[in-house]
Amino acid sequence: MSENRKIKVLFRHRSMEMGGVEKVILSMLNNLNPDKFDITVCLNLNQGELRDEFPKHIKKVYLTEGKESFSQNPLLHKLQLIRRRLRLSKALKNHAISDRILGNQKFDIEIAPTYGAFSSVINSSNKDSKKIGWFHSEINVPGMKPLVPDILKNFPQFDHMIYCSQKIKDIMHQSYPDLKYPAESVVINAIPIEEIKKKAEEKIDNFPESPVFVSVGRLHSRKGYHKLIDAHKKLIDEGLHHHIVVVGNGEEFKNLTDQIQRNNVQETFILTGNRMNPYPYIKNADYFILSSESEAWPLVIAEALILQKPIIATDTGDVGLMIKDRETGYLINYEVDEMYSAMKTFLTDPDLVLHIRENLKTIENQFDNKKIFDSVENIIETLSKQ
Repeated sequence: MSENRKIKVLFRHRSMEMGGVEKVILSMLNNLNPDKFDITVCLNLNQGELRDEFPKHIKKVYLTEGKESFSQNPLLHKLQLIRRRLRLSKALKNHAISDRILGNQKFDIEIAPTYGAFSSVINSSNKDSKKIGWFHSEINVPGMKPLVPDILKNFPQFDHMIYCSQKIKDIMHQSYPDLKYPAESVVINAIPIEEIKKKAEEKIDNFPESPVFVSVGRLHSRKGYHKLIDAHKKLIDEGLHHHIVVVGNGEEFKNLTDQIQRNNVQETFILTGNRMNPYPYIKNADYFILSSESEAWPLVIAEALILQKPIIATDTGDVGLMIKDRETGYLINYEVDEMYSAMKTFLTDPDLVLHIRENLKTIENQFDNKKIFDSVENIIETLSKQ
């Protein structure tokens, strides 16, 4: 490859609903050097709150339209979903269709930023491109079990695998020690510190009265919000007044809403749905809580640290490396009683909360974004020369 030619990079991803991986993708796209890299993003679905948030120098293409472009008429909407499913299936199976959408370009590097895109990258018609995978998940949690065969099949076919935390890499190797692994790196997620602080100043209406715990995440069963509702109910029944605000949407919305109503806590446990800017909710809350069964290196914990919120978090993934127990947060196990006990402590022990707040005043010193982006650029450049 000519030394003065930009390296052509393709990111493949499903869609751009609000989520941690999507934020990581945007962070990379905003910070990888445009003088070095000519970057294209290919979405399966042009869908999600972040679908139009790509930097102007990034080319975006998509295989099918997102639901935002569909009719509001229920019958037409259903027909459009069926047609979209057929179109997407054809585009994923027929390289001629997806290659045409990509302008029949030949990319030097193809990147799968999550395991959901592994097959698309590995099965690309471009056999000469170098393939990079990004892995964010604990392979041994029960919810991953149906996905493991495909992940294991694709893993050795990558030229380089990036893990977002050392623990995720360790769990992978402990679980499958005989797998033929590609070259590997651990690169934690970057944190746009000044952007977070600026966006956190935005005014929001109808925020509940203190004390307020906030959580930000997709409404998925492994996020543990069903357990958080039970812990909240126990505290309310004991007369410990507080609110919990959960920012996010997902497949568990109806189940959680039903559980909230059964427990008669709809005035104090609030599901806001997705918000393009969740940071004012974190800033205006008294505390942050992460109730997940599994995480890797959760970006939202870093964001809450930057905004200097005392955090209660399940000790999963690399959370224990991000938070020092009883110093910059409070670590718990994935149990209702531990969520209840930790929240009760925050509500009744002001000295501990003050101690944590003091320690958070210099917390942003632990984040080094330049090192992160330099690492990714170096991986891409090294592979492109091979």
